[in-house]
Amino acid sequence: MSLGIFYSPGPVLFVLIFLASILTLFISVSLQGVIGKYTLPFLSVPFVLSAWIMTLATRNMTFLAISERGIFTINELYILGGEKFVSLYEWWNNIALIKPLKVYFISLGAIMFQYNVLSGIILAIGLLYYSRISFTLSLLGFFAAYFFYDFVGADITEINYSYIGFNYILTSIAIGGFFIIPSARSYLWSLLLIPIVAILSISLYSLFASAALPIFALPFNLIVLLFLYVLKFRVKPSKKLAEVVIQQNSPEKNLYSYENDVERFRYDMVPVRLPFYGTWVVAQGYEGTMTHKGSWRHALDFVILNQEGKQYKDKGDLPEDYFCYNKPVLAPADGFIESVVDNIDDNIIGKPNIRENWGNTVIIRHNSHVYSSLSHLKKASVTVKQGDRVKQGNVIGRCGNSGRSPYPHLHFQIQTLPYPGSYTVDYPLSYYMQQKENGFEFKTYSVPEVNQAVSNIQTNDLLVKAFDLVPGKTLCFEVLKDGKKEKIKWEVDANEFNIPFIRCLSTGAVAYFSNDGDLLMFRHYEGKTKTLLYFFFLAAFKVPLGFYRDIEISDRFPLNLIAGKLLLFFQDFIAPFVKFIRPEYRLRYDFIDSELMTTHIRLASSSVNYFAGHRSSGYEFITEIDEKGISTLKVNNGNFSITATSCDD
Repeated sequence: MSLGIFYSPGPVLFVLIFLASILTLFISVSLQGVIGKYTLPFLSVPFVLSAWIMTLATRNMTFLAISERGIFTINELYILGGEKFVSLYEWWNNIALIKPLKVYFISLGAIMFQYNVLSGIILAIGLLYYSRISFTLSLLGFFAAYFFYDFVGADITEINYSYIGFNYILTSIAIGGFFIIPSARSYLWSLLLIPIVAILSISLYSLFASAALPIFALPFNLIVLLFLYVLKFRVKPSKKLAEVVIQQNSPEKNLYSYENDVERFRYDMVPVRLPFYGTWVVAQGYEGTMTHKGSWRHALDFVILNQEGKQYKDKGDLPEDYFCYNKPVLAPADGFIESVVDNIDDNIIGKPNIRENWGNTVIIRHNSHVYSSLSHLKKASVTVKQGDRVKQGNVIGRCGNSGRSPYPHLHFQIQTLPYPGSYTVDYPLSYYMQQKENGFEFKTYSVPEVNQAVSNIQTNDLLVKAFDLVPGKTLCFEVLKDGKKEKIKWEVDANEFNIPFIRCLSTGAVAYFSNDGDLLMFRHYEGKTKTLLYFFFLAAFKVPLGFYRDIEISDRFPLNLIAGKLLLFFQDFIAPFVKFIRPEYRLRYDFIDSELMTTHIRLASSSVNYFAGHRSSGYEFITEIDEKGISTLKVNNGNFSITATSCDD
């Protein structure tokens, strides 16, 4: 396009465009190898470099004819469409707009080498339709630059006539919402960087003027790459200024997916679980009254209590009297055994071993900076050795009374170093069940407190079987809607990142999920809404695979997957700052025929949209499960209902 705007079509030009394309390809691949290893984009640097090379080279090519399209525009338009076409063109160019807005539109059009208001307006409408956040950022970036030029008294003609104002538009979109999750801080950084882009543009314009070369998008490329590179050196990444990990090519989708995933999956954290079977009680929590103090304050001690609240039977004079003694201790997450101590004797009750403070200990490396330490284990009970690979839930030893332990208990902590006694860190458990007087509460990314009774999810075989959606499995349903029957077939598969998904063979819709054997969670949905797979995505958005009567599970859906299009359109404008739409998910374990020999379970769930705190719309779901799997899914929102019944393939 840069060549075609200056030269008339012809064989020489087409050959040069072909060669320029190959050159641009080579530069792109090379830059991907050089800066791609830092997970940085090469942006439009290949275009800038190849455009300069071709611009300099074509000055000595006498067989290239200079394009006259920009010189005799009116004549060409008259030939194409007559006087009315010319009048329309002149009307758009002379439209009554304030100067900054007119320059904004022309600068926007200049991205496509179209230096007129109409092109800019068309692009602005397209940008508004595609992304409200990008449209807002384009205005923010351009007008911040425009008024900065005015503030410093710089020559505004470099924007007005060269129309390099697209540098500010592109920079603002890139930093404010494309490569960075849109937020108040990303908008603030966009504002802070625009004056720097302006200064760089002024200096580069002066420098390249001597060679009569346009600077194109060079200022945008340099500042965005510098900023993204600097972010790589942050010691602790910030959730308020987060980089996009999975690029969905839409600031809105990036934002809504990030807000959903950061709360539900915490990709930056190792999913840590409770290191035992059954229900244990926190005897000492964070900031404990006995030993959990100072740099070791983020630790948990667990014991087992009976119904009377006692830790032991008889008089409790022997370690064997304690209910937790000799009970299996589990790996809290996948990892490698880093260190093992297994030769320290158990203590006499009430006489802790202060010299060998941590007692028998197993330290597991989960990644380069996350280690779990399990201490006070029983002598000679450790079943692993240094270097062994363990999976979450593997038995690694048994609870004992070694080290600084007056009575049998399990000491559990997360640390950043691989040594016994390393400083602890505040690190939540990914999920667990907390027992209460009237039932249970499902906790996610939380730390249990002292005297709380907690356990991992006690799975129900019927639920585990029903939601065992392994790649290769197919599900078939007969759907009754408005008196009409339809057969729907789903297929389970996994993508190249090993993320499983369900695909509807008739609509092509896809629902991504995760299932670790204890908890099913849907991640993302792509395709038409108001299909059976979409309703299943909503109905089973989060399902702990254990039956806890009358417990209620709650979660929040990504806005873009459930909110109405009109409401979402207006929400997008202010989404980085505030949400007036809140889509909520609720799940209740409604019925089970027998906890021991289960053959029938009923789950009741709902998806509800709240607008400014008031309920606006929603769906109610009933999921019936039997020995064959998911037998029935019922959908109702007051206006229509759907009943889907399992059928043979």
